[in-house]
Amino acid sequence: MRDFSKIDKLINGFVEQGTNPGCAVAIMQGDELIYHGEAGYADIESGKKVDAHSMFSQASTTKLFTYAILGMLYEEGRFLFSDPLYYYLPEWKNTQKYIMLPNGDIDTAPLEKPITIRDAVAMMCGLPYCMMPSVNATTPTLKAMSDEMEKLLKKGPTTIADEVRAMANVPVMFEPGSHWLYGFGSEITGVLVETFEGKVLREVFKDRLIDPLELEDADTFVRPGNKDRVVTNYAKKEPGKFEPATNFLMTDPDKVPAGARPNLLISAHDFAVFMQMLANGGTYKGKKFLGSGTVAMLHENQLGPVQLKDFENDYLAGYGYGLGFRTLLTQKYGHNGHIGNFGWTGGTGIWVEADPVDKFSVAYMHNMSPNDELYHHHRVRSVVNGIML
Repeated sequence: MRDFSKIDKLINGFVEQGTNPGCAVAIMQGDELIYHGEAGYADIESGKKVDAHSMFSQASTTKLFTYAILGMLYEEGRFLFSDPLYYYLPEWKNTQKYIMLPNGDIDTAPLEKPITIRDAVAMMCGLPYCMMPSVNATTPTLKAMSDEMEKLLKKGPTTIADEVRAMANVPVMFEPGSHWLYGFGSEITGVLVETFEGKVLREVFKDRLIDPLELEDADTFVRPGNKDRVVTNYAKKEPGKFEPATNFLMTDPDKVPAGARPNLLISAHDFAVFMQMLANGGTYKGKKFLGSGTVAMLHENQLGPVQLKDFENDYLAGYGYGLGFRTLLTQKYGHNGHIGNFGWTGGTGIWVEADPVDKFSVAYMHNMSPNDELYHHHRVRSVVNGIML
C-alpha cells in the first residue's frame, strides 16, 4: 500500500510557508484515481478552500488537448505532418524570413522550404508568442507580429483564426526546422484543427475530449454554472502575501467570440484523467481515443543538438520536445521518473506528466504569478515519483 502522506506534507507546507495561496494534486493509475490532495485557498478573500472540484486556469497546458486531437485527426488521414501549412491555410504559401546582411542590416528573403505542419507543432516555425502588442519588441519578427496584433485589436476581440491569417504576413525569425522557439506554432495548430473539423477549437475540445472523457469540472469559458469553482488568480508580492491578479485568459462568453483563443479551466482530477488516457496508450475505461503508436509519436523527441540548446534551461533540463509534449531524455539532471515520461507546464503554475512505463499520471495545479514553477513542480515531481516507483 502506497503512503501518500509525503505529498500531503509537501503541499500543506507550500501553503504554510506562503509559497503559494492554494494548490491541488491528482494521481491516477490504470483508470483509477489513487490520490487527490488539496491545500490552501481557491479564493482568499471569501475564505473558499481548494477542493476536488476547483477549476484552475491552465494557460499553456491547454495546448495538450489541441495536440491530442490533432493526433486523432492524423489517424483519420486528414493530413501528414510533412504537409506544408499552405495546403490547408493558403495565406502561408509565400511566407518569408528575416536575414542579416553582411553590413548588419536586416532584410527579408524567401524560405528555402515551406513551413510544414511538423514545424508548427514542434515549435520550429520561427514565430514567438504575441497575444498582445509588445511595447519593446526585441526582434523584427516580434515587432511585425505586434503591428499585426495592434491592427486586429483596433477592430475588437480577435479569434485565433484572425490572428493566424494576419501572422502569415510576418517574416519568421529563421529557416523553419532549424531552431526551436516556443510560441505561435500552437495557434497555427489550433487553427489547423478548426479547419479540419469545421468548428471553433473550444467546441472541438468539448466534442472530442471533454464530453467523451466525462470531464465534469472542465470548460473553456467562465460561466454562471462554474464560476464558483474557478480558482482566483493571484500575484505573489512576498511569501504569504498575495493579491488578486487580472487573468486575461479567463474569458466570458458574452465578451469574446467563440473562436477566441480557448483557455482551459479544469480541475486537477479531470486533467489527470486526460493524461491517464495518454499514459494508457490512448485508451480510457475501455474506450479508445488514440492508437498507442500515435501517443508515442506525439511525445517522441523532435529536437537535434542545435534545437536542444534553444530548448534547455534549468526547469526543462533533461527533457526534449516532441509534437506538442516535452519528453524525458535523461535522468542526470535530477528527474527520478522513467525515461519517456511526457507532459507540459502552464504558466499559471500547472504541471502535468504521464508515465508510459508504469502507466500513471499526475496533475499539480496552483494559479499564481510569478508561478515559481521550478520550486514547486520539481519538488512535487520528486515526491510523486519516489512514492510511485
